[in-house]
Formats: sequence, C-alpha cells, structure tokens
Amino acid sequence: MSNVAVQLSHISKKYVVHHEKPTLVENIFKRTTSEAFWALRNINLTIHKGEKIGIIGPNGSGKTTLLKIIAGITAPTTGAANIYGRVVSLIELKAGFHPDLTGEENILLNGLLIGMSKDEIRNKITSIINFADIGSFIDAPFYTYSNGMALRLGFSIAVHAEPEILVLDENMAVGDEKFGQKSQKKMEQFFRQNKTIILVSHDLDFVKDSCTLTILMTGGKITKMGKSPAIVKYYRNTM
Repeated sequence: MSNVAVQLSHISKKYVVHHEKPTLVENIFKRTTSEAFWALRNINLTIHKGEKIGIIGPNGSGKTTLLKIIAGITAPTTGAANIYGRVVSLIELKAGFHPDLTGEENILLNGLLIGMSKDEIRNKITSIINFADIGSFIDAPFYTYSNGMALRLGFSIAVHAEPEILVLDENMAVGDEKFGQKSQKKMEQFFRQNKTIILVSHDLDFVKDSCTLTILMTGGKITKMGKSPAIVKYYRNTM
C-alpha cells in the first residue's frame, strides 16, 4: 500500500429527497413524502501516488460527491474510504472559517483543520496573507468579507498547505481576473510536481492533455476508466 494514495471500497452515498417542505405552522406536523437518491453506487477505486486523475461525465453523475468523499467533506453511506497522505480540497473553500474571527485568526484555525502544524502556519502566514491579497481586511472579522475575499483566503491557505493529494472542481471561482491568473499558475505548478491530483472537469481537452488517467461516471457509477485520450474520445463519441 506504500504507493497508494486513495483506496475506495464499495462506496455508496444516499441522500433523502423531500418533495414537500412545510412552511406554515399548521403544516409542520403534516406528513411529507420523500425518497432515497443514490448519488454513488458501489464505487471501488485505487489511485496511486503521483497520478493525475480526471473525472468526467454528465451533470448529476456523482462526480462532485465522489470528490467530497475523497476530501473528507462528506461521509459515505456504505463502504470505506482510506486516504494515505495530507489531502487538501479546493471544493468548499470557505468551510472551517469562523465568522467572528479575523482573517489572520482564521488562517490559524483553518490551517490546523487541514492538517498543518502551528509552526508550519507561523512560518507561512506572511506568504499566505500576501497571496490572498485582501489588504487591511486581514485584521477584520470574517463576516465582513465579500465572497471573493473569502474564497481567495481559503485558496491561499489550501495551496500553502503543501498537499500530497489535491482535490479540486474546475467550477471553483476564486476571485477577479488578476487573482484567477495567479491561482492558475499555482495549479500549473502543482501539475508539474509529483502530487496526486483528482479533479472534476468539463474541459475535455484539459483532461486529455493534463491527466494520466480519466474516470467516466454515469448514474453514480464508474462506467469506464483508462488512459485519458481514449476515455475522452469514447465520451465524446457517446455524448
């Protein structure tokens, strides 16, 4: 297992969908109807260290749910997810922030939550603040931040954590064009390093050129997995 970064065994994820939501006091005790929705069904997957994995498929196929389980954001309903190495998620960048703490205080809190040591955070805090580029707001309470500032701070902390496993969704927005260019350069740097990267993307050309392997998902299941050019070609032919 020394070369394994992610081991998923019989992973399934169920959500309960409620079709009616009572909004009036007199309706609170009325029975509502619901049904189970399985976002993932019996996923078995081994990802080795250093692999660049693209996950593609139609909307609603379970791609982001799979990322969230790997990142530890959500737990599977059944099965086991074993992760070997520090994993950092670029999916929910504002998770772990406390609204009443300042930006600097939240760097310490969020850094600890994703596995950084106190000494590591102290050594990198100046670089984190400079990369986030939120000016004097670093000393302001987090609840005063705009959405863009919150995302930039979350992104800066995540990329400075030096993850061994990086999990990201291409739909993530991290601010204005200037910061977008800076974050793109950081991502390109990660792709050149021997890090394990797992990403969801609708940019099939990027997946084909950047990922060593690609997973095709449909209906909560892995329907195909293999070399990226072949899987991308198959998906395009079946779209």
